[in-house]
Amino acid sequence: MAEHIIASVELFFERKDLDDIRLIGLYRKLLEPRLIEEKMLVLLRQGKISKWFSGIGQEAIAVGVTSVLHDDEYILPMHRNLGVFTTRNIPLHRLFAQWQGTEGGFTKGRDRSFHFGTQKYKIIGMISHLGPQLGVACGIALGHKLRDEQKITAVFTGEGGTSEGDFHEALNVASVWELPVLFCIENNGYGLSTPTGEQYRCEHLIDRAAGYGMEGHRIAGNNVIEVFTRISEIAKSMRENPRPVMIEFETFRMRGHEEASGVKYVPEELMENWAKMDPVHTYKEFLFQQNVLNDDKNDQIEHEIRQNIDKNLEMAFGKSTPVANTCNEIQDVYAIYKPSEEKPQGALHEIRFIDAISQGLEAAMQRNEKIVLMGQDIAEYGGVFKITEGFIDKFGKERVRNTPICESAIIETGMGLAINGFKAIVELQFADFVSSGFNPIVNYLAKSHYRWGQPADVVLRMPCGAGVGAGPFHSQSNEAWFTHTPGLKVVYPAFPADAKGLLIAAIEDPNPVLFFEHKALYRTVRQDVPEGYYALPLGKASLLTTGSQITIITYGAPVHWALEVIAELPNISIELIDLRTLVPLDWETVKGSVAKTGKVLLLTEDNLTGSYISDLAARIGEECFELLDAPVHRLASLDTPIPFAKNLEENYLPKNKLKKALEDLASY
Repeated sequence: MAEHIIASVELFFERKDLDDIRLIGLYRKLLEPRLIEEKMLVLLRQGKISKWFSGIGQEAIAVGVTSVLHDDEYILPMHRNLGVFTTRNIPLHRLFAQWQGTEGGFTKGRDRSFHFGTQKYKIIGMISHLGPQLGVACGIALGHKLRDEQKITAVFTGEGGTSEGDFHEALNVASVWELPVLFCIENNGYGLSTPTGEQYRCEHLIDRAAGYGMEGHRIAGNNVIEVFTRISEIAKSMRENPRPVMIEFETFRMRGHEEASGVKYVPEELMENWAKMDPVHTYKEFLFQQNVLNDDKNDQIEHEIRQNIDKNLEMAFGKSTPVANTCNEIQDVYAIYKPSEEKPQGALHEIRFIDAISQGLEAAMQRNEKIVLMGQDIAEYGGVFKITEGFIDKFGKERVRNTPICESAIIETGMGLAINGFKAIVELQFADFVSSGFNPIVNYLAKSHYRWGQPADVVLRMPCGAGVGAGPFHSQSNEAWFTHTPGLKVVYPAFPADAKGLLIAAIEDPNPVLFFEHKALYRTVRQDVPEGYYALPLGKASLLTTGSQITIITYGAPVHWALEVIAELPNISIELIDLRTLVPLDWETVKGSVAKTGKVLLLTEDNLTGSYISDLAARIGEECFELLDAPVHRLASLDTPIPFAKNLEENYLPKNKLKKALEDLASY
């Protein structure tokens, strides 16, 4: 167990150069969250709020740090940092409505507690997975640095959160890129019921700072003057000399992880020792000793705060619960996007699929100076596929950034850039590697706009697919992992002209887009492509051939398989739909073709079970049943990992089974 957890230390306050106004101001800010919490605990017992994560005993940290930061500097708090919100003067009735899930809160009843953000107050709340906000802070700080602004970003986590991989990735990114992030660790003794001795083995958490090449400071987290004065000095230095700094605040959690869990696992002596170092009571006693505060003044401050709490509670209790409206719920999953639909222009040049991707990126970056590319080896090396070769000479290292090998933190950094007004494009070296960044995609990017209206303006480029003998870890077509998650858009082109226009559209779109690029098409498929800037609408399929007997619906490399087989079957009238965009889906084109032919073959390179076409088959069967002349047929790869050897890979893929499948369906 870490030393500070068992210590019994009397807090020592020294007013330094703080005048009476500042001292009283800190006291008022310190007392307000304490009195709100006490009220919330009463309301919790009355069943008027559903859950509460108490920060009693830790208020000095949130209040001290927030009092130092400028109002236009972002703070990313945790669920015990009520003092961040009150110090930023968020109207209490909005906080109360948020906690009750009523109108007037920040998430329209869609999320609870402090799981929200607000650009107005520059506060970005956490999600339950905790770790992603650390990388998001890196992205926000990077935005300030790119604009050459002398601003810092503060992000909070607990000692338990330092065990997460996101913590290590974020600190490494911040250090390598010299980002002005203040990493605030509230070491409060327990991760729920697990003591620090079972969380880490180093003596102090700031011992880790040296490993990241950054400075670290230990601060008595219950001493609001020490927090305020030391963070003031550190913040000033960080603004002048941008760099990350790790702070370990020594404190203690005086109540349960949340109220239902209690504190029976905490030794009674330990509770008594820390109760003597209560940040509110000890500071109040100090102010009395300094003749800065007396009973009358204290009663007045307390009365004003309680009166304000009651007034705002009355306002919040007057708010109605959200009215369920399915149309509004679905509409708010995505930020509104009206595509430019800028038509193709300029001379046509026959180029490869890979050249079209590169041209699309370059055209977008020339038009939008706020685009930042991030990925492994994309700068001087030009990426493993050479798509960004020469970009560093055209756009510079600030906008074309090599990253450490840490998919999770870089995706989170992309989200932070979006919050701070930039457009992030992240290259996953191979789509397979996205599993290392899965959490921030499906839990942060996908849900951000629905929860509190913040678009996740991030494009993830996903080189994918088999047929190149790359084996199980570099060949997956894993689009179905993401088509299942509301809030994400998924694009999967098959031709160079589509790839360029759809990539530009994906970049214009303020929503998170996963842009799949089949590696086997990179240097094998050529097409005439306009040299200028143009965008193709997302959610619009392409009808490649017309027919009356069978509809093939597919996307990516299988589009080319289908074209080959159609040429071999002149006696079967086949209509071929290239979906191009999986989410949103062009259902009208699908349904229209099914009505025309009555027979459907759905083709994918992905495994059959749980595939995108499996869901599409169910929808066709449900909504087009009376239009069908045969069961919906699915053709997909084997339900095995992708093998390396050529003959095994060919057996895995469905390409060689397509012709017979079409013949069987035609004769059904």
